[in-house]
Amino acid sequence: MSLEDRAKATAKNLEGKAQEAKGHVTGDPQDKAEGKAKQAESEVRHGIEDIKDNVKKKID
Repeated sequence: MSLEDRAKATAKNLEGKAQEAKGHVTGDPQDKAEGKAKQAESEVRHGIEDIKDNVKKKID
């Protein structure tokens, strides 16, 4: 498990939420979409870290 990678994924999620909220406030659909995309990327990164953890547990 890489704590650094999980922290980066969490930061990306927060960045995405902020950008999506900005899009809602300003009415900019591109900001909303980009914010949602960043959140989805964060979920994928967390999923990858979960897989790495599971593989490491099985190896150990």
